Amino acid sequence: MLAELFAVMAPVFVGATIGFGWVRLGYAYPTDFVTKLVFNVGTPSLILASLSGANIDAHTFGRTMLSTLAVLVIMALATVLMALLLRKDWRVLLAPMMYPNTGNMGLPVALYAFGKEGFAYAITVMVTVALVQFTFGVMMISRSNPLKSLLRTPTVYSILLSVAILLTDTDLPRWIDNTVDLISGFTVPLMLITLGVSLANIQVRSLSSGLAFSLLRTAFAVCVAFGVGWALHLPPLAQSVLILQMSMPVAVYNYLFAQRSRREPAYVASLVFCSTLLAFIYVPVLLALFM
Repeated sequence: MLAELFAVMAPVFVGATIGFGWVRLGYAYPTDFVTKLVFNVGTPSLILASLSGANIDAHTFGRTMLSTLAVLVIMALATVLMALLLRKDWRVLLAPMMYPNTGNMGLPVALYAFGKEGFAYAITVMVTVALVQFTFGVMMISRSNPLKSLLRTPTVYSILLSVAILLTDTDLPRWIDNTVDLISGFTVPLMLITLGVSLANIQVRSLSSGLAFSLLRTAFAVCVAFGVGWALHLPPLAQSVLILQMSMPVAVYNYLFAQRSRREPAYVASLVFCSTLLAFIYVPVLLALFM
């Protein structure tokens, strides 16, 4: 299990190390350009590539989506308490509290731990989190008309199209499937390298706060996901997957959102880094408890 977990999480550290070393060697890095490229081209392609061909029935999708939404709402409300404990602006902590790395980290771990049946639940959680993040999240960081910004976000259309494909059991034309699969390949590496660029400028004092946030968020997410799953009578497998997915480390996308909104991106990067580091410890424990 540890070997498989390391195989999933090692690319996160390798990608971030490349960005870290790039900056330390004195090379320029076009952060604004990369952020726009990932948001507008890479992410929509990644979602379509991940979800095309997934086998999830409408009942499973709806029930798991409702549970995920409930957890997200509770985590959002808890942001106020977390902000008071850490003495931070709640707007800086809102996205890291709500949006864990349910995609490039959560999906592989769920597939290994729970097989194809559990993977269907994991995809549903990922789609729900992404839908909220790229609607509500985009509106939160918008400096102009929120609705206009939302309508101009390609990821929203990609998610809606993916949901339609899942619910109608439709296959993408092969040429589209091959295209989005190819283009999506640069998304995660660029996110991780951009994360490393920010990590190169992190102050040590941010790390202690990052560790405190990660410990508190993980414990709270596990309790909330367990409680929501019990209250909504999720099947045991779906509940286990929900707990695993919502306790994943802070998603790299949160750093890109912070970079785009200019809300302490270096601090958010430290949250991503610390939570990912701690995941080596707590994810095996969660798997031992809920597998």
